[in-house]
Amino acid sequence: MSENIIQLNNINKSYGEQQVLNNLSLNIKKNEFLTLLGPSGCGKTTTLKIIAGFENSDSGEVMFKNEDISALPPYKRQVNTVFQKYALFPHMNVFENIAFGLKLKKMPKDKIKQSIEQMLCLVALKGFEKRSIDSLSGGQQQRVAIARALVNKPEVLLLDEPLGALDLKLRKEMQLELKKIQKEIGITFVFVTHDQEEALTMSDTIIVMNKGVIQQMGAPEDIYNEPANAFVADFIGESNILDGIMINDFKVEFCNKEFECVDKNFEKMENIDVVIRPEDIKIVKAEDGMLKGKVESVMFKGVHYEMQVSSNDFTFILHNTKYVEVNNEIGLDIYPEDIHIMKKSIDNE
Repeated sequence: MSENIIQLNNINKSYGEQQVLNNLSLNIKKNEFLTLLGPSGCGKTTTLKIIAGFENSDSGEVMFKNEDISALPPYKRQVNTVFQKYALFPHMNVFENIAFGLKLKKMPKDKIKQSIEQMLCLVALKGFEKRSIDSLSGGQQQRVAIARALVNKPEVLLLDEPLGALDLKLRKEMQLELKKIQKEIGITFVFVTHDQEEALTMSDTIIVMNKGVIQQMGAPEDIYNEPANAFVADFIGESNILDGIMINDFKVEFCNKEFECVDKNFEKMENIDVVIRPEDIKIVKAEDGMLKGKVESVMFKGVHYEMQVSSNDFTFILHNTKYVEVNNEIGLDIYPEDIHIMKKSIDNE
């Protein structure tokens, strides 16, 4: 198992009366791609700034390789940051932008040239050395910003929503490029985003945050398939979240009907949240379904149809590859392993 390179211990941060981080602790492993994911205002960018040294926490420790760096200024930390606004120098060409940090370190010219050539190959910009920044596309500017950060050989690269300014097609291309670069150079990436698909696509580990508190930490598959609570289930992908009652181990009631499930160790007759993903609901003949419903709307989404189906005072969202006419009556089947039971959500306010 990889060793921890960064540890945040009991970090608290407030701006005036607003608490942005609430006793936050996490470990970041060496060479992993870790993503901080959550809605605006959840504390993910503040966490990144505290790691970088651009913000100080009110209390708690920032540890780097088991040494407390909480009091170190940013330039003394073995981390570099790439922001959404790339902060490139418009009066400098590509070579000069990437070389900026190396010149400050007074590295010999031949070493600078060699390092920049390596970086330009890594970010697929070989031959762009003399190009002006204004002549580059958004994706190319982002690559220059990444090269400028990586040429200093940081042990950790922090990325604060670096793809936010790109169009959808380029954004998806750069997701793959960033992951490829991270694997090639083998350093730790800490990536901030509010885009769930981006997090699922790129990350080794995802930390889902809300109101300054970590809601869940795990691999993308675990976060998606086994959400810790209704907030995570609702934020990561689409979900049907219903009020339910845990009758007994392996038996739950929702929509006024009992279902078998795979969960246990809840109190008998405990009020719980039931989470069912739209793709996990099977459409069958109306007379054969566990539930019967009426199709209220159908929308084509490219690879599937998204349907709203009303059943027993709840409107389900379904994803299915087959088209069903609006107003049709259909049956719904839900397998036990596709019914996720979780404790009632507790607001962090």
